[in-house]
Amino acid sequence: MLTRTQITESEMAPLRSLTRHALSETIRSGLMVKATGLWRDRRGSTAILFALAMPMLIGALGIGFEVSNWYMVQRGMQNAADAAVLAAASNGGANYDVEGKAVAAQFGFTNGVNNVGVTVLQNVACPGGGNTCYSATITNSVPLYLSPVVGYAGSGGGKKNLVAAAIAKIGTIPRPYCLLALASSGTTTAITTSGAPSPNLAGCSVKSNTSANCNGHDLGADYGDAVGTDSGCGKVQNSGLPASIDPYSGLAANIPADTCGGSYPQEPSVSVSTWSGTKNLSGNVMICGDLKLTGNVTVNAPSSGAVLVIFNGQLDTNGYRIQTSSGSGLTLVFTGSIGGSYIHAPTGNGILDITAPTSGPWSGVMIYQDPKLTSGVDISAAGASPSWNITGLVYLPHSSVTLKGAINKSSYGGSCFVAVVDNLVMKGSANIVPKGGCVAAGLTMPTGSAPGRGQLVN
Repeated sequence: MLTRTQITESEMAPLRSLTRHALSETIRSGLMVKATGLWRDRRGSTAILFALAMPMLIGALGIGFEVSNWYMVQRGMQNAADAAVLAAASNGGANYDVEGKAVAAQFGFTNGVNNVGVTVLQNVACPGGGNTCYSATITNSVPLYLSPVVGYAGSGGGKKNLVAAAIAKIGTIPRPYCLLALASSGTTTAITTSGAPSPNLAGCSVKSNTSANCNGHDLGADYGDAVGTDSGCGKVQNSGLPASIDPYSGLAANIPADTCGGSYPQEPSVSVSTWSGTKNLSGNVMICGDLKLTGNVTVNAPSSGAVLVIFNGQLDTNGYRIQTSSGSGLTLVFTGSIGGSYIHAPTGNGILDITAPTSGPWSGVMIYQDPKLTSGVDISAAGASPSWNITGLVYLPHSSVTLKGAINKSSYGGSCFVAVVDNLVMKGSANIVPKGGCVAAGLTMPTGSAPGRGQLVN
């Protein structure tokens, strides 16, 4: 049987003291453990740092986007300026600025709209020297959004002004001509029209090494080019171009030596050479003095051509036809002495129906006046007396030519006619029909530097 034990106050005091000490030690030990765990726990620290940095990150990204917007607008403006100045330079005419501004508008930059300014000028300084260039300048203003937060004021008024500029020059291309007036005599207007001619030179371009003047009719030519001033010649007219060189003068080296011994019979002498019927020719066939047709003549020759060389004489068609047969080629060369009263040209009221050779040294050349000849070379009724049915080049470098009739292609030749003269007057029904087939006819056409598309230079 248990009995209740009595504990005195003096016995309880040590027990209470021990209990309080143990409890204190237990609490302190627990707090130390918690504090140490809290110190070592890294969870949530990144979120705090990110929260602190967030305003700066947002500000930096906003400014970055704003600067990128400036760049994109500037890039668009530069593309528009480049395109506008190229259009202006390629135009090269009186409305160059209208075309340049129209092109800029297609890129979304219209002059006077939404703070946009577009200026297109000509005759500005070129980076390489001279003042023949074109310029296009586009200005624009874009609003500021976040950049003022960091103290950037832009161009004032809460905006940033942007500028894009470009410079271009007129490019050049080689242009072939079916009529080239060399103007070696110094004539100031090497191509003229008279008597309201009505030619149709579509598919053909003409060039004067001085000026050109076509009153009332542009000849129907695709382009009319001139070293001086082109007034009315060509559907598109260009002035102030570089002179074209004579590309055929070197062919004179192929002319054989004169074997006539100084004897050159002239009409009406009965001793002049006469032709009629069929002529089988090859190589160089030389005639001293005048050659007169007394009947129709058909020439058989290789496609590489025969060369009929007339020394100090004319070819008098005398109302008859001289014709190359199918597959034949003939070059007619006039040469001889400088000076004298000789005629170095085709004459008479007959018909030249001749195809030039398609290969060999005289490829594509139908009539060739020796460039050393300066007198007796003029032709006053080309295409009419005699009639010209020609495939190939007619080279008359010191001749004043009056073109009166329509020039057609030869019966058995391609559609190619080119005339190189000193100066040319076109009258009445003057026309050039055979055009566009000179490559197939074996002729390399004369060319000149003509305005092409614009080229960026800055």
